[in-house]
Amino acid sequence: MESSILSSLEQLRQHGTIVVADTGDFQSIKSFKPTDATTNPSLILAASKLPQYSHLFDKAVEYGRQYPENSLESAMDYLFVLFGQEILKIIPGRVSTEVDARLSFDIDGSVQKARKIIELYETMGIGKDRILIKLATTWEGVKAAEILEKQYGIHCNMTLLFNFAQAVACAESNVTLISPFVGRIYDWYCKRTGVKIYENPADDPGVKSVTSIYNYYKHHGYKTVVMGASFRNIDQIKSLAGCDLLTIAPSLLAQLEAETNVQINCYLDPKKSAEIDTFKTPVHYDEKRFRWELNEDEMATEKLSEGIRKFAADARQLETLIKQRLS
Repeated sequence: MESSILSSLEQLRQHGTIVVADTGDFQSIKSFKPTDATTNPSLILAASKLPQYSHLFDKAVEYGRQYPENSLESAMDYLFVLFGQEILKIIPGRVSTEVDARLSFDIDGSVQKARKIIELYETMGIGKDRILIKLATTWEGVKAAEILEKQYGIHCNMTLLFNFAQAVACAESNVTLISPFVGRIYDWYCKRTGVKIYENPADDPGVKSVTSIYNYYKHHGYKTVVMGASFRNIDQIKSLAGCDLLTIAPSLLAQLEAETNVQINCYLDPKKSAEIDTFKTPVHYDEKRFRWELNEDEMATEKLSEGIRKFAADARQLETLIKQRLS
């Protein structure tokens, strides 16, 4: 069969990219048959407005009532795990479950919360090999992930990642996976420059960031894999064909599946990365340098802070919904 008559989605898979569904909606996951899936407070908040998920909230509230001293926190933890459990019934791979964004600057708190999430999954018969714990890519988030990976064998997905320093710190800490946010980088530069369409999608700032990180990782043989995330259009996705993983919203998955008249090239390839001499010498980031480089990057600083605030705000909205049910 000629690759030109395959859908763009199938061509991505042929180029070795693992397709991940960026949604908490089970029907969408069933439709597009991704390998993995990711969730976060925003996605679960969106799902909370749909009647078909009401029973999961009821279960979470029932669980929370067993622990009167911290019923709200217990119900929230259980809700996230219940969504993960249902998703794992559909997909063959792993689901990402997020640690509360309000712990983004708390190493011990993040480690404890991650271990609690894994324990809840284990009570449901789900091993930690099928879970990725999502943490914001603050310095504390990276250090928490390092502890979880090294001491507990818990695999981590570093989210809200916007620049090279964050990516290098993750690789040096041997985390399993990073999720650089293509679309949010694009949003920032659109707002600053007014440019909304790039004639060559490879010039898109978000695409350039992920490409640079991918090439650096492969050139130096880091085990950490790259999952491009937060896309605004399918051109961004196609320009990262060959990336280890791409997590894609249902609306964009539908567009890729419907598109059958486009030949997609493999733009990211470990063999090509090995030949790039820009990265001859690996760089190192201790805490001081990490914080300085992040501070010097206005876009990354702004989007990281904004992302943490947004996830925290959505978590608080979820808590309000659960409080109403608990009372």
